[in-house]
Amino acid sequence: MRKQIAAANWKMNLTIEEAEQLMNEILEAKIFLEPQQQAVFAVPFPYLINIKNKIGEQPNFFVAAQNCASEKSGAYTGETSAQMINSININYVLIGHSERREYYNETNEILTKKINLALANNLNPIFCCGESLKIREGNSQNEFVQNQLKESLFHLAAGEINKIIIAYEPIWAIGTGLTASSLQAQEMHAHIRKVLVDKYGEEISKTISILYGGSVKAANALEIFSQPDVDGGLVGGASLNAQEFITIIKSLKKINCPIN
Repeated sequence: MRKQIAAANWKMNLTIEEAEQLMNEILEAKIFLEPQQQAVFAVPFPYLINIKNKIGEQPNFFVAAQNCASEKSGAYTGETSAQMINSININYVLIGHSERREYYNETNEILTKKINLALANNLNPIFCCGESLKIREGNSQNEFVQNQLKESLFHLAAGEINKIIIAYEPIWAIGTGLTASSLQAQEMHAHIRKVLVDKYGEEISKTISILYGGSVKAANALEIFSQPDVDGGLVGGASLNAQEFITIIKSLKKINCPIN
């Protein structure tokens, strides 16, 4: 059964005091997660150890780095390697977020290097993909997303691809005033699943979680997560509000819900 994941991406927000307070409020809710459910918190680099220590032994709660370097080590001032992240016992890392692609010109080739280094250092990558408004209006979103997956992930063997979590971000629905419907989310998730089936087979495809990253909020999480190929969300702004994110976590599919 695929993992159902509520992943928070705090981006470049919060002071350490604010971050700890937010985490305290979420932990105080004493959320019970079933074995196949996870809450993952992608926090700014300076807070990784603090938030990991605060989470402690909370079952199925994990911390993620928001990025890692595309090089193993060396004279790369300001970068943080996958090995460094692993050395402080962090489990997950975001790779290929739309903001990294857009603002820092991260190409599919660069992301391939990051994926390889993350896996080599026992990190679980949350690989982001998605199309812009121009591509969506041109009705070429399926081919575009498929190419992102092909160029950055399809060199992986079957025993490696099942360590990847995919997060679909419809960039055109993030901060634009436009909204992707739950059906539009399902359509792309189903397409991604089919692409994985064609490459790796149905059995492996069924083990790979695909998260939705298009302005998930407490008000729409349950409807979006109820879609058969949507396995949770990568949440930006709403994850900075404790009550919002608590509701989002509680919206994850239960173990007795049908999952294709």
